[in-house]
Amino acid sequence: MTDPLSGASTVAAVRPRVLLAPVGVWVLMAVVAVANGVFRELVLIPRIGEYPGHVASTALLVAAICAIAVGFFRWSPVAYATAELVAIGVGWTALTVGFEFLVGYVEGTPVSVTLGQYDVLAGQVWIAVPLTLLLAPLLFGR
Repeated sequence: MTDPLSGASTVAAVRPRVLLAPVGVWVLMAVVAVANGVFRELVLIPRIGEYPGHVASTALLVAAICAIAVGFFRWSPVAYATAELVAIGVGWTALTVGFEFLVGYVEGTPVSVTLGQYDVLAGQVWIAVPLTLLLAPLLFGR
C-alpha cells in the first residue's frame, strides 16, 4: 500500500537477506542454552535442588539471551524495520520451540512432558525463555 500524498510505501517490507545474521545469532543462543542446561544438571541441581535449579537456570538463560540480543543489535550495521524485528522474534521463538520438541522426540520424551514445561499454573517458568526470544528483538533492536 502506498501513501497517496508522498507515494512512499506505508507497509514495511521484510528483507529476507537481513534475516540471515539473526539465524546465526540463534545458533549461538542455542549453544549457550545447551551449555546452560549442562550447568543446570551438573552444578545447580546438585547444589540447590531440582525446582530452584530450573528457576535459576531459566533466569540465567533469559539474561544470556538478552545480553546476546543487546550485543547483536548494538553492533549490527543493519537498521531493522519493525516488521523485521517481529519476524526475527517469531523466528527465534519457532526455532527454539521446534528444537525443544525435536530433542524431546529424539530422546523419547513424551510430547505431554515437553508441553508440561509450559504449564505456568504448575509452577513452570520455562515460558520466560520463548517470551524473551519473541520480545528481545523489539526491545533491543530499535
